[in-house]
Amino acid sequence: PRVMSDPRDRQSDAPPLLEVVGLKMQYAVSKAGFGKPQVLLGREMQWLRIDRYFRGPDATSPQAVHEPIMCMQCENAPCEAVCPVGATSTAPDGLNTMTYNRCIGTRYCAVNCPYKVRRFNFLDYNSGNLNNLYEPNLLRKPMNDLVALQKNPQVSIRVRGVMEKCTYCVQRIEVARVVAERENRKIRDGEITPACAQACPSRALVFGNIRDKNSRVAALFRQTRCYGILNYLLFTAPRTRYLPKLWNPNPALPAVENAPLGEQ
Repeated sequence: PRVMSDPRDRQSDAPPLLEVVGLKMQYAVSKAGFGKPQVLLGREMQWLRIDRYFRGPDATSPQAVHEPIMCMQCENAPCEAVCPVGATSTAPDGLNTMTYNRCIGTRYCAVNCPYKVRRFNFLDYNSGNLNNLYEPNLLRKPMNDLVALQKNPQVSIRVRGVMEKCTYCVQRIEVARVVAERENRKIRDGEITPACAQACPSRALVFGNIRDKNSRVAALFRQTRCYGILNYLLFTAPRTRYLPKLWNPNPALPAVENAPLGEQ
């Protein structure tokens, strides 16, 4: 019999705040290719941001917590309900996907997203150069070969006027799925690594199949301190979960970072 990856497998990303060092390398990876002038105009094109929170007895010695925020891949996604053309939907593997050639750019999904992780593509970066972004598409010069080589051939080309968001690097998921089907096996734990997790030096971002009880991400999900942002208020059931950061103020106690991986 042919062994295929279960279409019901649910992909998930669990970033433990305990290990997030806040180098913003993941942010730089998701933001690569978009210039500073557009950011100054409020036209940020990003798929991941780093929120920082501070605590402490006074302002002279604050303790910082870095929280990566990307698309939560909600099971009850508020963005899907308001899209008039059904451009965003839930795939069989649980991902909230985007159909770019169907999107008409109403931006209703960005307004209805409680996590504010959707971005509108104001400009067309797939033709011409960075000096003629405001020219109509039909009047722009073709992109030169050097600039074209900077594009990722595994990512679908989007045009201006569509919504962008994190997709858990769906192109990497599909490559691993094709390889697994070709070798007549299931996808192994750790075989898929999104770009943000690959760039994280402390391996704070963990990606895997939550239906696989032996996977590392499933073990993190079983921890009692695992939570979904705003889930208790909005019941969005996000697949991206977090682990709160813990401190041991007593120097005689072992460091939290060295605690074994368990359910507590």
